[in-house]
Amino acid sequence: MCVAAIAWQAHPDWHLIAIGNRDEFHNRPAAPLARWDDGSGIIAGRDLQGGGTWLGVNEAGRFVLVTNFRVPEGPQPGRPSRGGLVTALLQGEAGPDRAAMNPFNLVLVDTSQASFVANHPEAEAIPLSAGVHGLSNGSFATPWPKTRAVCAALGDWLDHGRTDAAPLFAALHDDRPHPGPSPEPRLSSVFIRDPDYGTRCSTLVLIDRLGRGRIIERSFDPAGDATGERELAFEWSIAPSNR
Repeated sequence: MCVAAIAWQAHPDWHLIAIGNRDEFHNRPAAPLARWDDGSGIIAGRDLQGGGTWLGVNEAGRFVLVTNFRVPEGPQPGRPSRGGLVTALLQGEAGPDRAAMNPFNLVLVDTSQASFVANHPEAEAIPLSAGVHGLSNGSFATPWPKTRAVCAALGDWLDHGRTDAAPLFAALHDDRPHPGPSPEPRLSSVFIRDPDYGTRCSTLVLIDRLGRGRIIERSFDPAGDATGERELAFEWSIAPSNR
């Protein structure tokens, strides 16, 4: 039940801000945030079971984030990896057949444009206007209460001209229930604290108008306690017309 907020061209100082939680089974193996050593140029964590990633950037000027789209029948085995689609898009490739994949929501950003991409109930790609947008495991058009809460926190951070990461991490660590149309009440909070399935990491991506970027990942154990934090710097080449 991942959740994210993306501020695209939403502030004079910032080109892109993205904040999000990756929720997953704690026994699913994953590698922490790093510069991949395979020549891809990807900066991301890595899903060691599927081989892809859920969120990443590169210095070619791309950012991609994917979430599962929750359906009653659940994910079907044997379909192409949604994480593999993220790594393909980060490298400028089309990737696997999206129609053959389990349902997903995806945000793709480069130096000049941003878009929402999905494959349910049919394929669609929607350009994102300047502003703050939310993403979770439900419909993009009708965000869940916890998605709206994360968007509101990011909007408030921007409105107050903040630059420190602490308030954004605090917003992602909110474990209060958010009543409303969520498939399971125990998963309604922004931060999910559960011994089997819960928030594995919180990630921030901050890129200013000059293209100076930071990606920060904070990891958590099954008890919800932080186990480490990693930060990497990168740069995008942003044309003056897109600043």
